[in-house]
Amino acid sequence: MTPTSNRRIAVVATSMLALDQVTKFVVNQCLVEGGEKVLIPGFFKFVNWKNTGAAWSLFTGKNFLLVIVALVALYILARSRHHFEVHTGLGQISLGLIFGGITGNLLDRIFAHRVTDFIYFYMDRRGGGQIGFPAFNVADSAICIGVALIFILSWREDKLPAAPAQPTV
Repeated sequence: MTPTSNRRIAVVATSMLALDQVTKFVVNQCLVEGGEKVLIPGFFKFVNWKNTGAAWSLFTGKNFLLVIVALVALYILARSRHHFEVHTGLGQISLGLIFGGITGNLLDRIFAHRVTDFIYFYMDRRGGGQIGFPAFNVADSAICIGVALIFILSWREDKLPAAPAQPTV
């Protein structure tokens, strides 16, 4: 790891953390808790929903456990980041996204004891009600995009031809 690669990871992580916290602040100022603002009827709305669990309401009410998991994940990522393809700009960006996303939700869990989710995609049912993807936020998006980039980089690395074997004498 070079100082430049660490710096790029830190800049991306800090930028993502700032964007996450600013968007959550704006949502909390513009929408009451539990409030909704439909942007595309039958498809997309901003919401102000609080989540004490993880995605799909897993571990609801287990905030302390999720804080510990986040801290452990940050520690392991920081210690093992050299195992990822961080010698490329895209690898550094992916780790920065993950670090920033984890930290954004971690701060919410520590200071508010819950996470603000505000992006909600859904479809109206014909008989009434909605089917929706779980609400999420910028931090969640950053983590998912960062992980997807690492998978793509790993897959691309696996597809590269192997170096020719050196003849033994």
